[in-house]
Amino acid sequence: MSEQQKNTVPDGYTAVAPWVVTEDTEALFAFVTRAFEGEELALVRTEDGRVGHGEIRVGDTVLLAFDRHDDWPALPSLLRVFVPDADAAFARAVEAGGQVVTPLTNSAFGQRGGRIKDPFGTIWWVMSQVEDVPEDEMWRRLKDPVYAESMRVAQETLDAELAGRSQGRASAPVRTTD
Repeated sequence: MSEQQKNTVPDGYTAVAPWVVTEDTEALFAFVTRAFEGEELALVRTEDGRVGHGEIRVGDTVLLAFDRHDDWPALPSLLRVFVPDADAAFARAVEAGGQVVTPLTNSAFGQRGGRIKDPFGTIWWVMSQVEDVPEDEMWRRLKDPVYAESMRVAQETLDAELAGRSQGRASAPVRTTD
């Protein structure tokens, strides 16, 4: 990070911050608190009763959100959240009303995770880093039938969810460097 960037990012924030536009920011924050142990930092209402600005910290990131107006399009988000225990956070997310999009699995990248769609349409990729995998080993693993199947399921389930189809598409990764 350059010296200029260090001076322009407020303490406790990152240079890029995700925003979620939702039907109900307070309910979203309740979900995030329960599923991912979020800590609400701010909730500002506007004259019309909506949440005009909200902030919740998850790990080292501040997620920002506000309520959508009725004449705005729905803007579902896709977010990845790293947690100490993907299985536990995934279970909490389901208990909090999330729907499984992609079941938990181990990836060739050394991560364990799955996808949950929260009650407001945001899809969360819930991940834990379980091992450090060198790039050559990752590519070797992607040829292993177990990891190849995991990648196929991850692609197909996301594609099906986003496209509103019962069956999604998948395409195997191709190494472009030596």
